[in-house]
Amino acid sequence: MRQLVFIPVLALALSGCALFQEEAPATRPASVTGPPDPQAATEFAPAVAATTLGARASSAEALDSTTAEEKAAALAAPATGGERELGKVVVALGPPAEQGIWLSSELVKEKTQGRIMTAAGKSLSLELRPGTGGALLSLAAFQALGLSLTELPEVTVYGP
Repeated sequence: MRQLVFIPVLALALSGCALFQEEAPATRPASVTGPPDPQAATEFAPAVAATTLGARASSAEALDSTTAEEKAAALAAPATGGERELGKVVVALGPPAEQGIWLSSELVKEKTQGRIMTAAGKSLSLELRPGTGGALLSLAAFQALGLSLTELPEVTVYGP
């Protein structure tokens, strides 16, 4: 029985000896990864200064041009008669460059006025916009509702 185990082990050991033999340079396979001595880079890409928020913006308040009066009016607007619940969506912060108080969602097929309500019971009148993918809420709406900009709150959407 020991002999049956010994024979495969000996065959494997002897086959590995060929890895340590020096071959003649003509019989060595060519390098697959590239030239043997890579050249140093001689050209560099020009430096590009780019910011996603622009050079003037340093905070969320600097990006939002919606006035405090507009936000207060949107918060104080009562629910209109004839509106219905369109559904619940989890909202993310929309592009800060798009000003105004709005919600973009697949629940809406055309621009219209509507309202959203947070789980905490805060209600906000806003423009409902058609969207694709996840729902987006404007920077002004996030601030009017007192939501953290990194939150993903669930809101109930009401519309005509």
